[in-house]
This record gives sequence, structure tokens and C-alpha cells, in this order.
Amino acid sequence: MARRRASTRPSPADELPADFRENIVDIDVTSEMRTSFLEYSYSVIYSRALPDARDGLKPVQRRILFMMDRMGLRPDRGHVKSARVVGEVMGKLHPHGDSAIYDAMVRLAQPFAMRLPLVDGHGNFGSVDDGPAASRYTEARMAPAALALTADLDEDVVDFVPNYDNQFSQPGVLPAAYPNLLVNGSSGIAVGMATNMAPHNLREVVAAARHLVEHPEATLEELIRFVPGPDLPSGGRIVGLDGIKDAYRTGRGSFRTRAKVSIEQVTPRKQGIVVTELPYMVGPEKVTEKIKEAVQAKKLQGVSDVVDLTDRRNGLRLVIELKNGFNPQAVLQQLYKHTPMEDSFGINNVALVDGQPRTMGLLELLQVYVEHRLSVVRRRTGFRLGKKRDRLHLVEGLLVAILDIDEVIRIVRDSDETAVARDRLVEAFGLSRTQAEHILELRLRQLTKFSRVELEQEQERLRREIGELEEVLASDARLRALVSAELAEVAAAHGDDRRTELLEAEALPGPAAAVLPEPGRRAGAGLALEIADDPCWVLLSTSGQLARTSVQVPLVDPPRRVKHDALTSAVRATARGEIGALTSAGRMVRVQVMDVPVLTAFEGTPKLGDGVPVKDFLTLARGERLVGLAPLGAVLALGTRRGVVKRVNPDHPLNREDWEVIGLKDGDEVVGLAESAADDDALVLISREGKLLHFPAGSVRPQGRTAGGVAGMKLSPGDEVVFFGVVRAADETPVVVTVARAGEVLPGMSPYSVKVTPFAEYPPKGRATGGVRAHRFLKGETGLVLAWAGHGPAKAVSATGVARALPVEHGRRDGSGVPLEQVIDAVGPAYG
Repeated sequence: MARRRASTRPSPADELPADFRENIVDIDVTSEMRTSFLEYSYSVIYSRALPDARDGLKPVQRRILFMMDRMGLRPDRGHVKSARVVGEVMGKLHPHGDSAIYDAMVRLAQPFAMRLPLVDGHGNFGSVDDGPAASRYTEARMAPAALALTADLDEDVVDFVPNYDNQFSQPGVLPAAYPNLLVNGSSGIAVGMATNMAPHNLREVVAAARHLVEHPEATLEELIRFVPGPDLPSGGRIVGLDGIKDAYRTGRGSFRTRAKVSIEQVTPRKQGIVVTELPYMVGPEKVTEKIKEAVQAKKLQGVSDVVDLTDRRNGLRLVIELKNGFNPQAVLQQLYKHTPMEDSFGINNVALVDGQPRTMGLLELLQVYVEHRLSVVRRRTGFRLGKKRDRLHLVEGLLVAILDIDEVIRIVRDSDETAVARDRLVEAFGLSRTQAEHILELRLRQLTKFSRVELEQEQERLRREIGELEEVLASDARLRALVSAELAEVAAAHGDDRRTELLEAEALPGPAAAVLPEPGRRAGAGLALEIADDPCWVLLSTSGQLARTSVQVPLVDPPRRVKHDALTSAVRATARGEIGALTSAGRMVRVQVMDVPVLTAFEGTPKLGDGVPVKDFLTLARGERLVGLAPLGAVLALGTRRGVVKRVNPDHPLNREDWEVIGLKDGDEVVGLAESAADDDALVLISREGKLLHFPAGSVRPQGRTAGGVAGMKLSPGDEVVFFGVVRAADETPVVVTVARAGEVLPGMSPYSVKVTPFAEYPPKGRATGGVRAHRFLKGETGLVLAWAGHGPAKAVSATGVARALPVEHGRRDGSGVPLEQVIDAVGPAYG
């Protein structure tokens, strides 16, 4: 036996008087510790940590809502200081500290913690990453959903129990007009046990509860049809449903939650992973911190920056910018692995049933709630029935008395005492003591309000209502139908759509074409972190859109099926390669193909308008424009507005982002660019005065980058070149398109005319000559505003890339054009 006085030295008790020493009892410390610990455990389990399975509330939550109801803090009233609510709860009902009460009230008000908030908070009630302000700074009142939990409390629907000092009473459980435990979930840690329940969608849970009300023998499989899985307040995605089904069956299970993301072009040169929803109780600050830690530890690759654009108006928006060359889906898999963007939720459905903690599945939870709700409605119906019967009894007494009201007044006036008047009324009219008491308590002026007709109408209404209430109590089917109808009303008033997406298996966002296996890895074994250097096409449209094809698009020459817009350039490249972009100033800019956005829908029928505008991708000087794209390892041909042509050797510098490819004279600029590897290709120049000159590319010797070119076309004073290009010898049906404009025209007439001519009709001439006539101008026409020669058939478009009609029949080489019905802004090859 272990004793309190373990020492041999005299204890203070030995110095006490003898009568005191006789009351000292030796106890077993082991037994005392066991008893005290069990009492503490019971207190934590029953009074603090675990919710009741009927209303889904812990004692402190129930006391908060009950006290707010008694204080009249309804949704149609003003907010009051949170400290006032905390003080009322602590002083009358909850024998614990104010911080615990305020923390519980804050959680009831947080929309990211509660699927259906029960407190309407005003002020800083915190976020996932930050705590709330102090209770003296915030205000609160009941949320509309809380009224459904506390409704009908004054109608004897639940038992009331004394508070901690027996001065006040409180409900042992709330009526709970909906299954709050499943809707809002719960979490808590007791001694030797814990609970962690996931929130669900109100409409789905109510549908399951109504099915169970109407079909008491329903199975779990039937209920799962209504409740397929949790519905978290923060949304997100749940991946894999097997663990959820286990939890619904046994009360224990787990599931994975993932952030809801999309892969977007966040800047003209960069892709990014945009996060709009995060797993339950995970905040953007925590995710940002973990991403930075993973990048510093070199566990995470491919991330260049993280920007939090979250605000109250647009909600959560976390932009994770990616480095070029990295597969977005592969980076996303790393994010799921090393950050809270993927989290696990362990379900442990432990709640109190008849005062005992139990682990329950979905069916058991709903059965407990349904039985509770049936009991509440039954007791409420009985209470209302008693009230109606009491009122009917009084009305019947009034009807008897009002028939001879003068006699009633005489009896009361002649009686010396109230008891005598009561007994004489009972004897004279055959009333009950209660009826007589009610008549005596009426004031004389109240008698003017009564009329026989009104009392008879009230009597009829009361009898009808009593009959309906008796039918409900007498019929279990009527009782269940009433409960089901009330559940439907609550779901219609407070329910909303599902937020969390349920996925049976893992699904990756973005186009499937971007999911590439690593070299040598079998398909489905994983994702390559870096995008492979596969062949592709880089495209420049006549409307100034820049894009590249998916790396899986077959390399036809050139790519087909491009809708709407026409192409200025189509350059063969590889995903990790480089190309050049030539500007009108004769400057070649190095372009990383990886930076160019992908036309992900290219295998369908995309628009080049899905690309990025050139002005957002390249930095151009004022007055400088992009002429075209070109491979860096090929011989290029270019022409200037003053008729200079040049073939450039492929000797670009390796360590510069831009360089000069032609020495231009003052006032001159480049008007066209094309690849020209074969000497028998034709270099074509078309001037504003309607002259066309073409000669073999072999007549122009390739030069270095700094050379100024050679004379290509002899121009008359005031004339200038409007088009330069290359017609390859392999082209089968090259055509020439010329568009002229008149200075003044009559009203209703088109100022433009267009002509399409086979290129074969134009004879070649020697370099530095004037060429031949390509367009005969009509009266008033001042010259060509647009010209093009190349692989046919040609395609004309507007400035926005919308197709325009061209003449079907070819015109003569030196003929005039036909009037245009719509303005043409650009011409290119008609691919597709």
C-alpha cells in the first residue's frame, strides 16, 4: 500500500490535535489516480470534446446558440459585441474560460470551417492562415441556419437540464431541424478517443434523411446514392472514393483532397498553375511557404515564382508561375507531393448516443437523427395539442357565459369574494373551475371584444386543428410525412449546390497532348518533368498572333486546318529550339520556341487568335513592326521598301538576343522575309505603282550580316516596294494578288479593287530592272495598297483575321481589278 506519508520524518499532521489526527484516512494512490483520471476523462468526453449525434453540437456550441436565442440575437436584429455573448454564456451556462467560448463561437462563424455557418459574424473572424480579432472588437448574431436548430424550444420538444450551479436551465439537446452533424462535421480530441467528421452538402444529406424517414428499412447503398461523398466548404477535389465508402460503412476511413487548379498562360512568355480552391482548412499562405521551402530544398523544380492574388471580390487565386521547358502536369504532381495542395482527411465518426460515445457509419448517424427528429415533432405536436385543447375549453366556457352575460355580471357583483363568485358561476352555468377562473380574470372592457360568431368560428378552427394534431399523433405515417416535409423546407431555404468535385480516379488538368512520358519510360508510368525537344511549327498570323503547334501535331508542310486567319510565317522548329523574328528595322530577335504559347486545340480546328499578340511578346521600338519569322540556320532572303534585296548567310551570334541582318539606309525599312535555300527560287518584288519583278535567287550572292544588300528593283521617283517574298520552284499553283485604292469615289461605290493572277503569267526579268505591269489602274485609283505572291490559293482576311472573299476567276496580268465588297487588310496562303 502506498501512503501519503511516505517519509519517516514527522508530518505536519502529527503536530495537529488528537481529534484532528483521528480524521486522517490513508488511501491507495494508485486507486485514487485511477478514479480521478476516469472522472476527468468522462468530463472531457461528455462535457467538452464530443458532439451529440442528434444535433451535432458540443456542449459549448449548444450553449452559445441557446444563449443567443434567449438574448434575441436573430438575423433580423442588429449585431452585438461578441464579448457580451461570451460573458452571458460563461456566467450562466458554461463553467470554463472565455477564450474557449469565443474560439467555439468564432468557428461557428467561419465559412471556410463550417459548410453552413451558424453565427453571423461582423468584423475580423479570422482566416485559414490568421486568427480572429479579440471578442471586444467583433460583433455577432445568429445566422439563419441557426434558427432551424433552435426552433420550437419553448414547446417542450426537448428536455432541459440544470446549469452548473442549478440557477438556470439549458436544453440537453437542440431540436435540430436538419442533420447538423453531417452537414457541418465536427472535430475534437477527448481522453483516449477523438472525432473527425467531414462536412456534407445540406441538400444531399436532407434527401438521404427524407428517404430514411419514408423507408425506415433503407440500406446503406440506397443512402449513398443521395450522399456520394463529403462537400467541403473550401471546394477542391476529392480523389478516390473507396475510403469514403469505408467510412460510410464502418465509421472510419480516409480520402485525399486536392486543390482545384487550371493551367493558364499567365504572361505572354510563361505558363502557370492557377489555384482557385484549396483543400479543407489549408490557406494560401501555408501553401506559398511550403512551395518556397521545397524549392530551396531542391525537392521542387520548374517553379519560378508564386503570386497570391486572393481578394474578397474574386476569391482565392494563387498563381504559381512555371519555368519554360517544364511540363505543367509534372510540376503539378510535385506540388501535390511536397505541398499541402494535396492533403489527407481521416474520417472518425465518433459521437455521443444516449450519453455513450459510439463510432457510426452513415446509416447509423441518419437513424439517430431521424429518431430524434421524430421525437421532437411528436412532443411538439403533443404540446400544441394540449394548448389547443386548453384554449378550446376556455372558448366553450366563454360561449356559455356570453349567452347570459348579464347574469354573469350580477353573480360577480353580488359575490363578496372571488372564491364565492367562482363557485356560483360553476353551479349556475355548469362550468369547470378553469373556465370560471378565466371569466373572472377578464376585464370588463374585454367583454366588448367578444361576439358569439367570433367565438364560434374560433371554436370550429380549434376543433379542426385538434383533429389534425390527433391524426399526426395517432398515425406514424402522418408523423413521418410531416418530418419529411419540414426537412424539405429547410433544404430549400438553406441549401446550395455542391462545391467539392468527386473523382473516382486521378485526373490531370489541361490538354492531354501535353502529358508526355519521359524518354524510355512506358506510357502511364509517370510524367517527364521537362518537355521533350520534339518537332513543332511556330506560326505568325497576318493579324499579329504568335503561337506554336502542339509537339504531337504531325509536321505536314506547312500545317493545315488553321481556321479564319492567314499565315505570314510558318517556321519548322523544335520545342526546345530557337528561331528568329525579323523587324522592319532590319533587327533579328532571338526567340525561344518554348516561350511561344501552344495551340493546344490544333488537332481540332483552332483559330490563330488563340495565340498571343506580337506586341505583348516582343519589345519593339516606336514605328518598328514584326515582318516575319525565320529559322536561324537557313539562308534568308529579304527585301526593303526602296527595292534593295539581300540573301543572308546563317551566321548569327550565339551570345546575343538581337542583331542586325542588313545595313539600311536612312528612311528605308524591311518589307518582306522568306527562307531561300535554292538558287532557282524566285525573288518577287511588287511596287506601289503596280509593277512586279521576279528573278532567280541565284543571281543574288549570300552576304554577311553587316552588308547592305544589292539593288533588286528599279523604282521610279515616288514609287516604293509594298511586297517582297519568295516563290519556290516546287510551288505548283503560285498566284499574285494585288489590291488598288481610289482617291475619290462616288457615294455607294467601293474605293478598292482586287485582282488575282497566276504567277506564271509574269515573265522573269533581270535584277535591278523595273519589272512588268501587274495591275492596270482604273480612273481615280492612286496605286496598290496591298500585294502578295506565293503558294495558292490565296486567302484574304481583315485586320482581326476574319476571312474575306477573293475573285474566283483569274484576271489578266496587265488587267484591272474588280470592286471589293469588303475591305482586305492582309493576304496569305490558304492553308486548310
